[in-house]
Amino acid sequence: QVQLVESGGGLVQAGGSLRLSCAASGRAFSTYAMGWFRQAPGKEREFVAAIGARGLSGEPTSYTDSVKGRFTISRDNAKNTVYLQMNSLKPEDTAVYYCAAGRYSGTYYAPRSEGDFGSWGQGTQVTVSS
Repeated sequence: QVQLVESGGGLVQAGGSLRLSCAASGRAFSTYAMGWFRQAPGKEREFVAAIGARGLSGEPTSYTDSVKGRFTISRDNAKNTVYLQMNSLKPEDTAVYYCAAGRYSGTYYAPRSEGDFGSWGQGTQVTVSS
């Protein structure tokens, strides 16, 4: 099982930016999909973004509609780290953000379901003030 440690959360004004990082250890990072989910107070955890393992067509990505054009997921396989660059932040982006590692090696697509992820970080708080 992979261990995940998130960092980079904090308090930011609406319109600002934050970059979340997730450092992974424990297995061949580059062959697994990685994702970000978030949970706002009183709400279910929801998918934010995911990135697949590098295949012939690169590293596929997927985003929930509400963050498209504002958030970018990327990975640095040499550092075993996945990032979530968040721009133009809105108060509704306020949540605990969780990093997740794919359940299976060789996932050359960007999964969106919690069931596709087998390891989770402890979460990092992102608060966007209006």
